[in-house]
Amino acid sequence: MVSVKEIQEYGQIRTKARAYLCYILSRNISQSLESGMTVDDIVKKIKNLKQALPKSEAIYAIDGKGMQIIDNISSNPKLDGIGKGDDRSDRAYYYRTVKEHRCILTDPYPSLVSNTLVVTASFPLYDAHDNLLCIICVDISLPNILKMVSPSSFDSNFGTFSRIVYTAFSFSLFFVALLLFVKGVTSFMSFGFDFTNIDINEMFKATILLTLSLAIIDLVKAIFEEEVLGKEKRKGQSDDSHQTMVRFLGSIIIALSIEALMLVFKFALTSPEQLHFAVELLVGITALILGLSYYLKINRKDNSSNK
Repeated sequence: MVSVKEIQEYGQIRTKARAYLCYILSRNISQSLESGMTVDDIVKKIKNLKQALPKSEAIYAIDGKGMQIIDNISSNPKLDGIGKGDDRSDRAYYYRTVKEHRCILTDPYPSLVSNTLVVTASFPLYDAHDNLLCIICVDISLPNILKMVSPSSFDSNFGTFSRIVYTAFSFSLFFVALLLFVKGVTSFMSFGFDFTNIDINEMFKATILLTLSLAIIDLVKAIFEEEVLGKEKRKGQSDDSHQTMVRFLGSIIIALSIEALMLVFKFALTSPEQLHFAVELLVGITALILGLSYYLKINRKDNSSNK
């Protein structure tokens, strides 16, 4: 099953994939045209493409009107030896190739036969008078094009291993957050309804534990959605890694601020001579806030320049 992450990766490597496939097609086909061979002779050379592109799903040729002129060449028995005479004039790879007058690579689309997402590279052949002779088409499944052009793709062995590792860490961090939550709740629930015996220090500690639990849950959510589920990034949203760090640091700053406030009250009442420790913690929190603000400013500039 194809994930959204794979579609995102394809968008990133599409230019490289088009250059690679067009080079392979040009190297194996265009030399035949230069020697003055007919379309039938060129079609015979198409079989060479199967060796050059072993991960292709199907290879075929269509004429200038969009009609398939040979049967599919494929290692898949369901696709091999069929398709001749089919009208493909309504396909994007046909009318885009005719319009742009060059080799093109399509967006991913569902194959009617294999029922998987595929991309099609199409390579037009013209005669000496610039008349379109035929278009060589190569269908490649989305996971295979990622493996061919981007070996570190989401569907590669390393990508699968990474998902397993991120899943394990996500569940581990989730249980840590759950333990912090339980500890935070039980620490102030132990007082019951006897509000006269409530310890302010224990309340502050419980608040810190709950805040850290929320920060870790937020981090787990971001990691699991991005690295395991491959959640699509919304338009106009900055990179998810930036969002994860900003949310996590924001939660940590809140927790430290609560801790500093607790220390201020504690030292003011019991040890005024140690009040400078609380002040130093507040200075550190201020530095974190300034650093995070600067990071957000730089990140916003980078996003604006990339648009």
